[in-house]
Amino acid sequence: MNLDFDEASLTACLAVPRWVRTVLDGRPYGTSEELFAVAERAAATLTADEIELALADHPRIGDKTGSATSRAEQSGVDNADEFLAANVAYERRFGRIYLVCAAGRSGVELLADLRARLANDPDTELAVTVRELGKIALLRLAKVIA
Repeated sequence: MNLDFDEASLTACLAVPRWVRTVLDGRPYGTSEELFAVAERAAATLTADEIELALADHPRIGDKTGSATSRAEQSGVDNADEFLAANVAYERRFGRIYLVCAAGRSGVELLADLRARLANDPDTELAVTVRELGKIALLRLAKVIA
């Protein structure tokens, strides 16, 4: 396992400068577990502004125009019309795109999750979004050090 990484590779995991700096400043890491613990703690404390910054790099779930990484993570999504309608409802309710760690999940699961999250209050949904961003960042970080 290669625990050597740079700012650009971390930014590709989560485009939040404070998160990137925190992970870089924790070097050297003796184990991947140490690295992931720091990365997870830093992601768990994202502010509302940092969430908006991070979401700017994420396409809508079901939107096939994102990066190759995002497209691969969303490969189980195939019911685009239903996702479009649910995404629009989510964006109207919460003022941002719906974000979920889609890797390994089917389109049916993701659509059910999106619909369920529409019932969340704004504070709960913000916390869920932070957790999902953290999951995505850690999955991407695992690929960086693989």
